[in-house]
Amino acid sequence: MNFPFYIARRYTVSFSKSSAINIITGIASLGIIVGAGALFVVLSVFSGLKDFSLSFSNDFDPDLKITSTLGKSFFISPEQEKKIEKINGIATKSHIIEERVLFLYEGKEVVTYLKGVDSIYSKVNNVEKSLNIGEWLEPKTPQVVVGYGIYQKLSLGLLSYSNPLEVYVPKPGKGTINNAEQAFNKSAILPVGVYAVSEELDEKYVFADLNLAQELLEFKPNQVTGIEFKLKPGADEAVISEQLQTIFNNKLTVKNRAQLNDSLYKMLNTEQTALYLIFTLVIILTLFTLAGAIIMLIIDKKSNLTTLYNLGVEVKNLRKIFLFQGSILTLTGGSIGLILGIIIVLLQQKYNLVMVTPSMPYPVIFNIENLVIVLATIFSLGFISSLIASSRVTKKLLD
Repeated sequence: MNFPFYIARRYTVSFSKSSAINIITGIASLGIIVGAGALFVVLSVFSGLKDFSLSFSNDFDPDLKITSTLGKSFFISPEQEKKIEKINGIATKSHIIEERVLFLYEGKEVVTYLKGVDSIYSKVNNVEKSLNIGEWLEPKTPQVVVGYGIYQKLSLGLLSYSNPLEVYVPKPGKGTINNAEQAFNKSAILPVGVYAVSEELDEKYVFADLNLAQELLEFKPNQVTGIEFKLKPGADEAVISEQLQTIFNNKLTVKNRAQLNDSLYKMLNTEQTALYLIFTLVIILTLFTLAGAIIMLIIDKKSNLTTLYNLGVEVKNLRKIFLFQGSILTLTGGSIGLILGIIIVLLQQKYNLVMVTPSMPYPVIFNIENLVIVLATIFSLGFISSLIASSRVTKKLLD
């Protein structure tokens, strides 16, 4: 057995003659246990909250979406449609048109996005899951589905044939405009459903049939502003993106779900990093206690170290004794803390011990990534702390 490790293990499992050293070592070990457990629980809770937050937008965002790089719209030829259908990994696709327009209802108005969708849109995005009132629109009809925020702002009534919602879309082209009739294409539309997801999304979209949107914007039948894709499980996003770019001669922008919600993902990742750094700082402060305990133990064992030095043990090996001892304490305490943290997370997942509301438990997710992060953090910081403390063993101390 490695000599420094053998001595370090003996020092770890045996008590010092000084009760002060034993108390400080115990406090340091307890701090490592609590710090490791708390860091794992917090990361698991944030993973749950992150997944919960993203679940709202996931019903509205496809796996992949292509839009025009130049201009608002583009044309799709029959040949391009056939090439897209041959791409492995695409489960289904939906043509869409998005445009910012004006909606009027009983003297109230709101400017937001009209989103024209085809009959298979609900197979690409699970938008029907978010319907709060009413039902999803029927294809090739003037029916629309509005967000709850728009529904409240306009005080809309569903299926109100006598008092329909009106949509106004600026006419394309140039020239002098003499009256409002020349400036806008308008249509009476019928709200049949209300979706509720989040405050931002609830005020963003009014879903309508794709043909209605094409008529209002005076688009050609094969002209759209985007195509949204649902991928098969295990499909390679990067490969599919390259194939789509090739089909459209690199004239389109391809974005995945994370890129479509770039600001949201950045915000959540920033919050997670900040939270991790705060708890890491707490662990660092705890490990100062460990370093102090090791230094006190070095002083307490000075006579033993001097004897070993006189017997021919090198100073670097004497330092390794306390480096190994600090690493053993860190790894042991971190492992115990992680086990406790895992138990807490699994109990919350199974028994819903902590509730946000009477019907919704606090979301937590157990994953290996958080486990590795905690282990790496605890052990690396513990190793550095032990290395600094063990450097106090010098020839001057032993003389």
